[in-house]
Amino acid sequence: MNVFRRVALVSAGLALALHGLALPPAAPGPLKTQNVVVIVTDGLRWQEVFRGAETALISDKPGGVEDVPATKAAFWRPTAGERREVLLPFFWTVIAKQGQLYGNVDAGSSAQVVNGYKFSYPGYNEILTGAGDPRIDKNEYGPNPNVSVFEWLNATPELAGRVWVVGGWDAFPRIFNRDRSRLPMRTGWDTPFPGPSSPRQQLVNTLYRTITHEFSDMPWDALLQQTLLDIVAAEKPRLLFVGYGETDEWAHDGRYDLVLSSAHNVDAFLRELWETMQAIPQYRDRTTFIITTDHGRGDGPENWKHHDWNVEGAENMWIAVLGPDTPALGERRNTARVTQSQIAATVAALFGKDWRSANPSAGAPLAEAIGR
Repeated sequence: MNVFRRVALVSAGLALALHGLALPPAAPGPLKTQNVVVIVTDGLRWQEVFRGAETALISDKPGGVEDVPATKAAFWRPTAGERREVLLPFFWTVIAKQGQLYGNVDAGSSAQVVNGYKFSYPGYNEILTGAGDPRIDKNEYGPNPNVSVFEWLNATPELAGRVWVVGGWDAFPRIFNRDRSRLPMRTGWDTPFPGPSSPRQQLVNTLYRTITHEFSDMPWDALLQQTLLDIVAAEKPRLLFVGYGETDEWAHDGRYDLVLSSAHNVDAFLRELWETMQAIPQYRDRTTFIITTDHGRGDGPENWKHHDWNVEGAENMWIAVLGPDTPALGERRNTARVTQSQIAATVAALFGKDWRSANPSAGAPLAEAIGR
């Protein structure tokens, strides 16, 4: 080959290669998610999620454990990896393999609330709106003046009438501002099925009415789960909020054994909900779960029970994401801090919407969690 022609061909190939390097990256394809479920288990510490049961608290004092040997048999194992898996098997055999988990402080993964108050109403407001609000300074605060991402998405043509709230705490009607948002809800001890259409619904109504009310402001999580499964089957919501509450209540009561049992039960409820939805064509391979808590708690023999603006460590929480658009990166390590304020924009982004166009103060979506 003529040397000049060889040089010309090499130069042309080099130019093409350089041109290819200069091309912008391909735009990400459309998201597969068509349904989103935001699930909150109130006040469950990151320590239990990532370390499992804490040795010092499986005790009469300071853990308030009624049957120490039985609790150890159920939840104590030699290593943190074993302890967390026996406590939360769905988290660690499914989410950690197919999704992502943020918030293991021990592994350099920080997930925090930013509202400063570190208790429930401000936390739920931050989850739902993407920003703290200094006006919301007590759990008894009235109807939320802020529009939630749930209310905003319910006003879109695609999701109108397909947004639901199923939560234990009787404050949720105020937090979601039911009078303004008009979102359908099942909350507190209200009769879950005002017009029961099956013997099962009649039975659930009877249980709500007749079972002992250990907590005046919320039913047992097991009752809530039965309501939830019926709502999913009958209403097929595309955006769903679920709020479990016992993990917080038992911690305030100083019963570490029941905190562990409640967390274990919630894990089983999540598996049941996931498998139920995956068996329905609308939801199969088209649904993302965002699982989190509204605040952390303190550490040590007393502060594990508490959370508030003055409790150190109660700002630390956790977030888990599982769905068809979430890269299977598992437990995140040595990552930049994520915040509770990013959840609202993440929900909207999964539907192809920009929540920050409506609420510029909201946190940005969790880009890694949705492959963006």
